[in-house]
Amino acid sequence: MTEQIHGSTMNAVVFMGEGSWAVESIQRPTAGNGDVLLRVLQTGVCGTDEHLLHGGFIAKFPLVPGHEILAVVEAHGEGVSSPAIGTRVVLDNTIFCGECTACARGNDLFCENFTSLGCNAPGGFAEYLVAKASKVIEVTDLSDDVAVFTEPTACAVHGVDVLALKPASDVLILGAGPTGLILSQLLRMAGAARVTVAAPTASKLALAKRYGADHVVQLSRANPDQGMDELESIAPEGFDAVIEATGSTALLERAVSLTRTGGTILVYGLAGEEATSSIRPYEIFSRELTIKGSFAQAHCFDRAVIALRSGRIQTEGMITSRIPLDGFEAALDNLHNSEHIKTIVTLGRPE
Repeated sequence: MTEQIHGSTMNAVVFMGEGSWAVESIQRPTAGNGDVLLRVLQTGVCGTDEHLLHGGFIAKFPLVPGHEILAVVEAHGEGVSSPAIGTRVVLDNTIFCGECTACARGNDLFCENFTSLGCNAPGGFAEYLVAKASKVIEVTDLSDDVAVFTEPTACAVHGVDVLALKPASDVLILGAGPTGLILSQLLRMAGAARVTVAAPTASKLALAKRYGADHVVQLSRANPDQGMDELESIAPEGFDAVIEATGSTALLERAVSLTRTGGTILVYGLAGEEATSSIRPYEIFSRELTIKGSFAQAHCFDRAVIALRSGRIQTEGMITSRIPLDGFEAALDNLHNSEHIKTIVTLGRPE
């Protein structure tokens, strides 16, 4: 091991609350009983990270963020012998207590003591982190740039589970960020006969088309009504399912009118906690529409890895920026640049 690995400190991004953050030298964690010490290789940047920065979602400060984690096993805690030291792994960042009412009912995702590494516990925008050995999955057969998409793919798998799509459904996805692009492919695996992706950015729509979307439609953030006529012409009676994957309340409102009578709307994008939307209850009632939400993921990591291994979920072209840890400000800026899809914070390679 190098001198740096034996050192007691490490560099990490630390969120302090109220939008304040810094790259700091902090105590390096030690693996306890049942744990592995992970040396982070790269971590994906997600829009949720910005919500956390400003105290949204389930943020608990001070916080080392980063939940889309690819790492290498650096050391074993007591009672742990695998994965072997040096193994490349992805990390399921969710932890459930197994004892509360929600867990007792099998609703682990709503655990009263829900812990999510990178959201309310130390995450992957750091040189090292500690996790339970049971929460890591070997990905020695996947490239780094594919494996790093495991967590967002797991969240998308959960979203597809919640949607419970009927075979041969006609589906619309509003949004072509990493989530929309992964969902557009997963829905094919779940039985969609036709997938349409609508979003503002032409380059992202081109990627959606390359990934197999049947139709792509360009929308405008400034004028959400733009593109609605084209969408209505694709599905004159409405889509069986519409997924709002941007967090836009304006698009959520339009999702209702784009959904076939008896169809389903999935709220997938994370809007601000104070955001509101104007939806007419009578329309939901009279057309028997179903509105569902998809929050994070539980027990979906193994299927996410299988999906990525299958090659049916493509990720090539999604990484549009790579930055070192000390360039984290650029990662936050990229979240507001429509041409960027996924920014990766790189922290090193296996030795």
